[in-house]
Amino acid sequence: MRRLLSLVLLFAFAAGAAGGLVYLQHHPAVPAPSASAAAPSSGTSGTTAPPSTADDNGSSDDNGSDDAPAQPPWPSEAGTPEQVLYAQAHLMQSAIDQLLPRTPGHPNLYLIAFAGDGDQNVFRNEAEFVERQFTQRFDSAGHVITLINNPGTLTSTPIASLSNLQAAVDAVAARMDQEQDILFLFMTTHGSREHELLVSLDPLPLDQIGPEDISGLFADSHIKHRVIVISACYSGGFIDALRNDATLLVTAARADRASFGCGTDSDITDFGRAFFVDGMNHNDTFDAAYKEAAGLIDGWETRNDEEHSYPQFISTPKIAAQLKAWRAGIRLGPPLPFKSVAPRPDSVEQLTASR
Repeated sequence: MRRLLSLVLLFAFAAGAAGGLVYLQHHPAVPAPSASAAAPSSGTSGTTAPPSTADDNGSSDDNGSDDAPAQPPWPSEAGTPEQVLYAQAHLMQSAIDQLLPRTPGHPNLYLIAFAGDGDQNVFRNEAEFVERQFTQRFDSAGHVITLINNPGTLTSTPIASLSNLQAAVDAVAARMDQEQDILFLFMTTHGSREHELLVSLDPLPLDQIGPEDISGLFADSHIKHRVIVISACYSGGFIDALRNDATLLVTAARADRASFGCGTDSDITDFGRAFFVDGMNHNDTFDAAYKEAAGLIDGWETRNDEEHSYPQFISTPKIAAQLKAWRAGIRLGPPLPFKSVAPRPDSVEQLTASR
């Protein structure tokens, strides 16, 4: 397994390097990162704290912004971008080695959390909260792999790339009971009208993710029961490619609508706050959590005079029955208050002092 993972990631690095040459032919040169240099910005999607009255991304759907906020600096201890890519084999293997054996006697739930955009801490905050919530409240300790694009996690957490996501799915599939256990895939980042999820950690050349990329993750596995939650603008555009008779799908928005609340002033997206912080803390089933979240989001967007995002919830009798069996087999932990871990990138000095 170690040798196979290393070969996969080294191949991904070679492909990424080739992609980087193509990228540079069409984009301005990116300065070499340093401890005081900030990565370039991109952005639109996600969601924010409910009191907001305006959104950074509601009118932008091309993952770009004319007013780029100050970005977290690339930490010197992470090494060069090439060294970061080289370190992925070790970081992924370390994350995989921490997976514990399944608990016999009832369906287990495995979580893969993916924070795609490294330009804003809001996505890191969201993924890390979901990791803690499922570990402490929903009995998934030892059954979690988290992938994050953020300068603050380069030395501790595998990056959120399509290659690492495939490795995570394969590792979980190898350890779970693929007929009985449930894979919960949570992805949070910006999304475009073309239904593409932003994967960004400048200056690394990372592939963007479309609906077929996510469905392709399961091509070589037989994971039967899945829950896929996507927090991004236009994320409803992923439903058709991922729908089957044993998958629960939750998206932050309809295929033709933006979601709200990301940005440097946000600690967690509106959808993340409504579904996980409120819904999943107040309820013990995903459908009840969604109903509460949808009502909260509708109220926030009405109050702020925003075009409604219309979150989506697609379930089936098979996944509903398996989730009921999983819930009956675990001991529910207490609600987990949200706490922002990543600092807001107000200044390089603040970020440097926080390390």
